[in-house]
Amino acid sequence: ITVVTWNVGTAMPPNDVTSLLHLNTGETNDADVIAIGLQEVNSKINKRLKDALFTDQWSELFMDVLSPFHFVLVSTVRMQGVILLVFAKYYHLPFLQDIQTDCTRTGLGGYWGNKGGVSIRLSIFGHMVCFLNCHLPAHLEKAEQRKEDFATILHMQQFEGRAASGILDHDLVFWFGDLNFRIESLDIRFVKYAIDSNILSQLWEKDQLNIAKSTWPVLSGFQEGPLNFPPTFKFDVGTNKYDSSAKKRKPAWTDRILWKIKSPSVGLGTGGCRPSRGVLSVSQLRYCSHMEYTVSDHKPVAAIFAVQFASKADKPPVEIYVADEWSRPEQAVVRYKMAAGFHRSSWDWIGLYRVGFRHPKDYVSYVWARSDDGERCLEKQLCAQVMFSEEALPKGKGEYILGYYSNTSSSIAGVTEPFQISLPRSEEGSSPTDSSGSSSEEEDDSTLVLLAPKSRSPSPGKMKRHRSRSPSLAKFQGLILRPSSRDRGTSRSPSPQSHRGLPGDIPTIHLPQEELWCHGAKAKEPGRAGDCQEGNSFYQTVLEQGGPRRVSADSPLARADPRNLGLLPALRLEMIDQATGWRRESVDQAYPCRRMSPTSPPGCSTSPKEGSSP
Repeated sequence: ITVVTWNVGTAMPPNDVTSLLHLNTGETNDADVIAIGLQEVNSKINKRLKDALFTDQWSELFMDVLSPFHFVLVSTVRMQGVILLVFAKYYHLPFLQDIQTDCTRTGLGGYWGNKGGVSIRLSIFGHMVCFLNCHLPAHLEKAEQRKEDFATILHMQQFEGRAASGILDHDLVFWFGDLNFRIESLDIRFVKYAIDSNILSQLWEKDQLNIAKSTWPVLSGFQEGPLNFPPTFKFDVGTNKYDSSAKKRKPAWTDRILWKIKSPSVGLGTGGCRPSRGVLSVSQLRYCSHMEYTVSDHKPVAAIFAVQFASKADKPPVEIYVADEWSRPEQAVVRYKMAAGFHRSSWDWIGLYRVGFRHPKDYVSYVWARSDDGERCLEKQLCAQVMFSEEALPKGKGEYILGYYSNTSSSIAGVTEPFQISLPRSEEGSSPTDSSGSSSEEEDDSTLVLLAPKSRSPSPGKMKRHRSRSPSLAKFQGLILRPSSRDRGTSRSPSPQSHRGLPGDIPTIHLPQEELWCHGAKAKEPGRAGDCQEGNSFYQTVLEQGGPRRVSADSPLARADPRNLGLLPALRLEMIDQATGWRRESVDQAYPCRRMSPTSPPGCSTSPKEGSSP
């Protein structure tokens, strides 16, 4: 397990962090889990708004650097400028379960998140492990405040389940961050002399955290390796020189990494936790700072641990079986077997990932894990089977991995070894509305208008009350879907399929008021009804809980149902009350109306009488 902490001082990320993560080095090439704690990430309002819509630049950087080494983002949590990310090798994902996060604000009396702690806890091969990233109060005289804040974080953070409800109930805790402990008593000139002369041991006994470990009960049992690297704070940005400003801050080891193993004697009755199973041993292989990074006034610190568990859960919750190569669409058959006790959900899905994927939502395509005999297979420990459609398969050659995503645990419960897909590419010059043989990146990009970059879609399991075949269609109350101006020409959506028999939970399609007369008493006149049906391309979709309204398969309204479109065009979103005042321009009645696609511009319709409601 590699742990990294870095106060980045609101700086932009550097170009490369390979050396910080100790990649491509002999003794650490077998790292299984990497935890990264950041503090003071830029959290000004404009940055926070952007990061709320898209992944922040620091997280993007670490995913970009780690994915070629087969690391996948397991979980992340952010509280203003404090971020924690946990990565693991993809083949460990099924053994990382019960993943939960929490955060505690301690700034401004608990109302501001510039200080505090964020945590990710998970079960690793059946053992409970917690990563806690903290940013504690600054300044030499605030040692007692740091003690109180840490105690508050330990008390406030609680997790679901009886396995480990509090932070200290976990079998293993890693505590790290900008803990802001300083060097007491010694003059700044002596501190700098000790650093330059490499006699750091003379500073250890005056380090506030070293003193606190022996005097504060809250720190009992926490261990730390020797501080054989220079103090990591405070530097002039862009240099390796300690603070030369007028404040002349004394160098200090503010950035630290500690760990604690739960005592085997702790049993049931302490927060409802279970006793630790067997002996757990932790060896620190490396503890160092990285002077080569100069974007901040802090230097990053990294530690590498070898963790020896007494036992290991070696059978994944879901086993997936697949052929070594898919060279024809009919070979895209996936068989899977769920372990006894696995909590299956009808919202589970199987994702197809390229080798080197970044996170569980970074799939190429997916299929719902909804076999007809799923429950029977779970009870009798039989294999269930699903199949990818030809349209969902990537064209060309490449290495891929299948992963079973559990909606209940919000994690991947089973993966395959890499296998080959070798399918012929679609013919050039094919129709832009034909998606059966194309999965081009240009088409993929159109689905990212409302999504974070490089995240194909939200989890299909997030829409439990609206069962859509498309995982990217969320449920918005009172949403009007209208083509954006750039899509009012040729649609990039595939040809709509016929509308046959809608289930009861499909969204009802309602007409604007100006069209209602066509479906009322006057709809008995075939000519008038036909004009209304053919000539109006504006459509309004309201998502309701009620039953469906059946619409003719030939109607543009039927084709406007998003569930009939394999790919949605870019959409402009408006609430109903904003759209009720919308008026369409009158058109010359002399021109005949033509049948239009759902994404065609409104060019021919009966305009409402003046003064009437739309």
